[in-house]
Amino acid sequence: HLDVYKRQLLKLLLRFYENYKGDIQIGNTNFKSISPKYWRGKCGAVMQDSYIFNDSIRKNIMVTDDKIDVSRLAHACTMANIQSFIDSLPLGFNTKLGAEGTGISGGQRQRICIARAVYKNPEFILLDEATNSLDATNEKMILENLEEFYKDKTVVVVAHRLSTVKKADKIIVLENGHIVEEGNDESLSLKKGKYYELVKNQLELGNA
Repeated sequence: HLDVYKRQLLKLLLRFYENYKGDIQIGNTNFKSISPKYWRGKCGAVMQDSYIFNDSIRKNIMVTDDKIDVSRLAHACTMANIQSFIDSLPLGFNTKLGAEGTGISGGQRQRICIARAVYKNPEFILLDEATNSLDATNEKMILENLEEFYKDKTVVVVAHRLSTVKKADKIIVLENGHIVEEGNDESLSLKKGKYYELVKNQLELGNA
């Protein structure tokens, strides 16, 4: 059921539907009073199934038709650890991608989507298993790169891999759609509850 909850949460946070109970506040502003178009302009999202357009790599990262900011584009690709892959292609940034990312691996697709979010440089970032297709080396490097990018931004991360949320200011543990624990990594680990068990199980699987 977790995938269903995730999809509902992220669609709600991107203003795709308003069928929820209670209130969501952005500062002192009710979430429902914010224009969906304006809100999405403030957000960057990397979903588990983020869309790849049938267009060049450059267009997939920039999305808009604005003038190319070369240094910003290079920075986004460095953050997403995708620059060397693009440089290895005969047409580089002009390489055309097939619909839904045919012709590239899941990890490459995910890194292009991360570069897209970094290039946009939004105030709010929503990540849904944004590194689940990456190997451990790539994931570690990208997470370290993104630490600087996250400064002064609000980041919501939905993840099974607890390594991606370890440094979060607040971790919320869901079970069957209900919040069972919340706190940071240190406080939840000391509590030795559900979060502790999840971390312990993942470490044991990783060492198996």
